[in-house]
Amino acid sequence: MGKFDSLLFLSDYDNTLQFTGVLASGAKSPPPIHPRNLEAIRYWMREGGRFAVATGRALGAFLQQAKLVPMNAPGIVDNGGAIYDFSTERYVVKTVLPEGSVERLAHIAGRFPRLSLEIYHGSRLVQALRPVDWIYAHSKLTGLELQVIDRVSEETVSPPLAKALFVGDKADLAAARTLMLEEGWGREYELIYSADNLLEMTVAGANKGEMAKRLKDICGCNRLYCAGDQANDLPMLQAADRAFVPSNSIPEVLSSGATVVGHCVDGAVADMIEILDRKIQP
Repeated sequence: MGKFDSLLFLSDYDNTLQFTGVLASGAKSPPPIHPRNLEAIRYWMREGGRFAVATGRALGAFLQQAKLVPMNAPGIVDNGGAIYDFSTERYVVKTVLPEGSVERLAHIAGRFPRLSLEIYHGSRLVQALRPVDWIYAHSKLTGLELQVIDRVSEETVSPPLAKALFVGDKADLAAARTLMLEEGWGREYELIYSADNLLEMTVAGANKGEMAKRLKDICGCNRLYCAGDQANDLPMLQAADRAFVPSNSIPEVLSSGATVVGHCVDGAVADMIEILDRKIQP
């Protein structure tokens, strides 16, 4: 019996487990995952704990990074759209946007011409409408194939769709989100910010919090610990028995009531596991 038996720890990836924020300043590649984090995760697993990443990235955008992270539980991808077992290379849970989503995306794209759009198909293909520099940089970061389209229609976009990502100014994103909610889309979609310039669209119920609870049940664990730094992590942090956030988190996350630890670049996940190691009795 290990000290962490029946405990599940889920960590966001970007800027929680690995500091990829450095890319915004023009760096060509992020620093490696801090050795403290890797050592702490391996200790957690040796003591019977289950560990996995819960990322907003699409599956294809995380496959290479997943090889670098010790995990002994399925991970959450697509911002809560799916649970994927990296050891067996199979989906455990997979969701898609509902029927009619192509027409709805076209509607919003037409109403807000300053917004860009990424459309994910659950493969290595990402379609982009009105791509901006961020989208091209994101494509290089993830290694996904980028296909630029001139419009969103049934001729250019074929379902099923894993998720959509609106990119643009925060005011434009807020206006688009308000319109979508006014038109009743909140019953069918999750509309969650993953950064000030990013608005994620997944099917209703497919967020990091709901999938974290499902994964806890799938793994047969009785306690859930979660870590994240952005607004899209809040549902997961709220679902946790105890939540942690690195000091580089956005203000909304820092004020969420979660335990604040050190900066991601210094090994924040290791800080979190060290706290649990002191608190949990064998």
